[in-house]
Amino acid sequence: MTATNGHANGVANGHKERTPLRPGIYSPTMTFFDPETEEIDIPIIKKHAVRLAEAGLVGLVTMGSNGEAVHLSRTEKTAITRATREALDEAGYQNVPVIVGASEHGIKLTLELINESAEAGGEYVLLVPPSYYRYAMDEDALFEYFTKVADGSPLPVILYNYPGAVAGIDMDSDFIIKLAKHPNIVGTKFTCGNTGKLTRVALATNAVTEKSQGSGYMAFGGMADFTAQTGASGGSGIIAGGANVLPKTCVKVWNLWAEGKYDESIALQKILSKGDWVLTKAAIPGTKSAIQSYYGYGGYPRRPLKRLPKERVDAVAEGIKEVMEVEKSL
Repeated sequence: MTATNGHANGVANGHKERTPLRPGIYSPTMTFFDPETEEIDIPIIKKHAVRLAEAGLVGLVTMGSNGEAVHLSRTEKTAITRATREALDEAGYQNVPVIVGASEHGIKLTLELINESAEAGGEYVLLVPPSYYRYAMDEDALFEYFTKVADGSPLPVILYNYPGAVAGIDMDSDFIIKLAKHPNIVGTKFTCGNTGKLTRVALATNAVTEKSQGSGYMAFGGMADFTAQTGASGGSGIIAGGANVLPKTCVKVWNLWAEGKYDESIALQKILSKGDWVLTKAAIPGTKSAIQSYYGYGGYPRRPLKRLPKERVDAVAEGIKEVMEVEKSL
């Protein structure tokens, strides 16, 4: 695969030139369901995608951790990615790429899902390490998995370091830097929260920042509560679940840092971190309840995830009240 600036951001995707990944805020979008039947709600999925793009997000991730991918069939996953791409195109946001969570536990199945994701309009994929057979997943096995997938993938690969979701597998900076030499591995999402690791990887890969296109490699923070810190670490942006609820605030923190208004960025980051922690603790049910409370849609997760009782819904809404006042003012 031909690379641009050392990585594959600019290669052709069929007839369409691949949309470059830009520095800024991305969000792993929620999957919305009919509250009675629990069937996927395509109109709301489309509405949500457009709202996030309008708020200034520069990319969306379908089938990320927040997207309840483990509760969805392959057909549903494809439909959600396709609907998201269609909604963005219809609203004039052709420059907002769709990244797709396409992780499976085997190389063959992962490549099958990546191909389906490409056909549905995905332009990049986000992959966690395989972890079901944790005892066998040493560094050599993980290196083979990611390189073989990257060799065969029609879409550029973003590594997803999220130990909490993969039986504690935590890729260190040396390993990520080694993988980053592959021309079809174009970024890493650090949901481990380790800004030192992000700094080392960003430095070694000459990652994209607001001031430099660098090599084209993207070093993403993985949570809204270290948005400014990612900027300080030489990172490329954030892929943040909290941006489903607080997109404008995330964008503002990032932009203030990029403009050199460091004190203002940190001051707003403190408010964002306080609110994002409420959403993090409440997880997918609470994030959906927050969207319902403040935007009038959102509903519930698919079972067996539990629906929050009213007192918890009210507590989440109250817990993010301060940051939501900021969000509504932007």
